[in-house]
Amino acid sequence: MLNRVILIGRLVRDPELRYTPTGVAVASFTVAVDRPFFGKQGERQTDFIDIVVWQKQAEICHRNLAKGRLVAVEGRLQIRSYDDNQGVRRKAAEVVADSVRFLDRPREGDKPPGPEPPSKSNEFDQEPFGQAVDFSDDDIPF
Repeated sequence: MLNRVILIGRLVRDPELRYTPTGVAVASFTVAVDRPFFGKQGERQTDFIDIVVWQKQAEICHRNLAKGRLVAVEGRLQIRSYDDNQGVRRKAAEVVADSVRFLDRPREGDKPPGPEPPSKSNEFDQEPFGQAVDFSDDDIPF
């Protein structure tokens, strides 16, 4: 049996971070994912999928993600039941993420809601995203 979900979409809202009574971090957010076909009037249809992330990754998502950011989520589908305020039994579907990958950079003016991340000591991490590297054919060992 296999329960595996892979999604690529944009956050509908900023992640919400909570902690369980035992101190475990849990973040939740919703991802908008376009369907691969159009509706009867030619409009693009979109699914809004709830995502749950646990522990350290929850804190990382809360600190670095914001509404509109593009992410890839990999995890499992979970269906849970609960009773609403009127006592009616309801079901909720959500993806419990094993991995959340950030597929774009924050827009200018976006500031993460947490403290600044520590400076990186690895010289390779200091390079700007997508910077071209100049090299000649003499640099290639084959």
